[in-house]
Amino acid sequence: MNIQIILEQDESGYFVVEVPAMPGCLSQGQTRQEAIENIKEAISGWLEVMATKTPAPEGERIEVTV
Repeated sequence: MNIQIILEQDESGYFVVEVPAMPGCLSQGQTRQEAIENIKEAISGWLEVMATKTPAPEGERIEVTV
């Protein structure tokens, strides 16, 4: 499975990674490679949790402007 991630280096030098398609799926690492390995683990955990989660009830969806 191919999943797009966003990888950025913060002001302290750490690499921070997030998965836009998976809300709350974040990780980091001291090196680029460590951050990528850590996000792979986070993605696996996210998918495992979501597979057991009860879907939210359908409700009215609206869009607001802020």
